[in-house]
Amino acid sequence: MTDLALPARVRRLRRTGSAGTMVAVVVLGGVVAAALLAPVLWPLDQSAVDLSRTRLAPSPEHLAGTDDLGRDVALRSLYGLRVSLLVGAVAALVAAVIGGVVGAVAGSVGGWVDRALMRVVDTVAALPHLLLGIFVVAMLRPGLGAVIASIALTHWLSTARIVRSELLSLRNRPFVDAAIAGGAGRVRVLTRHLLPHVLPRLALATTLMVPHAVWHETALSFLGLGLPPHLASIGNMINDGQRSLLTGAWWASIVPGLLLVTATLALAVLTGRWRDRLDPRVRAELQL
Repeated sequence: MTDLALPARVRRLRRTGSAGTMVAVVVLGGVVAAALLAPVLWPLDQSAVDLSRTRLAPSPEHLAGTDDLGRDVALRSLYGLRVSLLVGAVAALVAAVIGGVVGAVAGSVGGWVDRALMRVVDTVAALPHLLLGIFVVAMLRPGLGAVIASIALTHWLSTARIVRSELLSLRNRPFVDAAIAGGAGRVRVLTRHLLPHVLPRLALATTLMVPHAVWHETALSFLGLGLPPHLASIGNMINDGQRSLLTGAWWASIVPGLLLVTATLALAVLTGRWRDRLDPRVRAELQL
C-alpha cells in the first residue's frame, strides 16, 4: 500500500514515528515503574533460598520460574533492573559532569589548553572501555561505588567533545561579542550566555549514555566485578543462569536478559526521537 492510499493522520504517524514513540513510552514506563515499586509491592529477602523449589518452570505461581536456589526469577529480575538503572543513571550524571567541565574548559579557553585536553580525550578513547573499566574496579574496593566510578571514568569522552564543539560554534556569535563589549568576563560569558545553549545537547548526551552505562554495569557484574553475587543484578543473574542452561532451565538467564534488552531498546527509541527533535532539519520536516 502506498503512502497516498493511507489517511493523512496515519501518514503523519508513520513520518513522525509517533506510534513507535508511544509504544516505547508505555513499555519503558511500565518496566521502570515495576522495577522501582518492586521493593514496596513484593518485598524480597536477597539471601533467602528454597532448595525444595529449585529450577521450577514458569507457572502462574512463578511467572518466570525459579533459579537453582529456588528464588523467583521474575521478582529478582525486577530488583536487578532497578539496580542496573540506578547505577546507569548515576554513572551517566557523573560522566556528564566530568565531560562537561573538560569540554567547557577546552572550548572556552582554547589554545594549548584545548589541544592538551583533546589529546587526553583521544588517548582515553583509544583504550578499550571494558578493559579500562575492569582496571578501575580492580584499583578500587569492589562495590557499587567502584562500578559507578568505572563507568563514569570511561564514558565522559562523548560529552566533553559535544560541549567543546558547541562552545566553539557559539563563542564567535554576535551575542557573545556584545556581552564582551558590555564588560562581561570570561566566566560570566560562559555561564550566562554559552552554557544555556549547550545544556539541551548535554542533557541528550547524558540520556543517550544511560543504556551504555547499564550494559557496562551488566558486563562487570557478569564477570564477577560488580555487585556481590547474592544481590540481585542482571549481570549476576545471567552469570548464575548460564549453569542452568545445561539442565534446560533457560528462563534463569533468558528472562533477565530480555528485560534488560526491552528497557534499553525503549530508552534508545525515546532518546533517538529527542535527538531528531533537536535537529532543525528534522524538526522542519516533521512540521510539514
